[in-house]
Amino acid sequence: MKKEKDIKKYVKDRYGKIASEGSSCCPSSCCTPDIIKQEKSFGYSEQEIENLPEDAVMGLGCGNPTALAELKEGETVMDLGSGGGIDVFLAAQKVGEKGKVIGVDMTPEMIQRARENARKGNYNNVEFRLGEIENLPAANDSVDVIISNCVINLSQDKLAVYKEIYRILKPEGRILISDLVTEGELPEEIRKSFAAWAECIAGALEKKEYLDTIKKAGFRDITVVAEQPFNEQGMDIRLIGKILSIQVKAYK
Repeated sequence: MKKEKDIKKYVKDRYGKIASEGSSCCPSSCCTPDIIKQEKSFGYSEQEIENLPEDAVMGLGCGNPTALAELKEGETVMDLGSGGGIDVFLAAQKVGEKGKVIGVDMTPEMIQRARENARKGNYNNVEFRLGEIENLPAANDSVDVIISNCVINLSQDKLAVYKEIYRILKPEGRILISDLVTEGELPEEIRKSFAAWAECIAGALEKKEYLDTIKKAGFRDITVVAEQPFNEQGMDIRLIGKILSIQVKAYK
């Protein structure tokens, strides 16, 4: 469908521009304090942020999946929609030298930025791959843990995404996904807005439908391990109280 392709192109162009300009809100470092404050509200500690390459902290997520994923040394982790690499680098510190973390992003500019951040931070156990989350660049049964931070809602086919996640996870593998869901109907003009798609709002599913989608893909023991209202500065007043940030754990 033409509109589906148009939405994906809009989202890709927007995040490519963010990667090139340097932050989610402006092209210079003037937004850094606001971004750090935002990241802390998502569950990142000040110590975690301080120990990362500066250009990896972009204020684009809605949670901290590495905080709840219980990552272990030696595990292979994949981060879907890895952006500048914030969650990849945090995961890399937890899995250690014997582990590996793979970031996947559909935006070449983000991949370039993340690879440069890895070089600056001397991260030798990470890799960044260009690819789309509906068609992941990884072999079957090859990953222990999959994390993602406010990215799956950007896809128009979330069931396809979760089937791909299931495919590449090892038996007994697990996911810890931070994402946005809705409680209540969103205005139709927001659902149709390209800008709202890129802001992770228009594509958000109702909470029950989102969890049912994970179940349909084959996952078991699906649990919402954290949940809070998502209210960004400047958010449309009609959305207040209707958007939730959730973190979901499940097993293959």
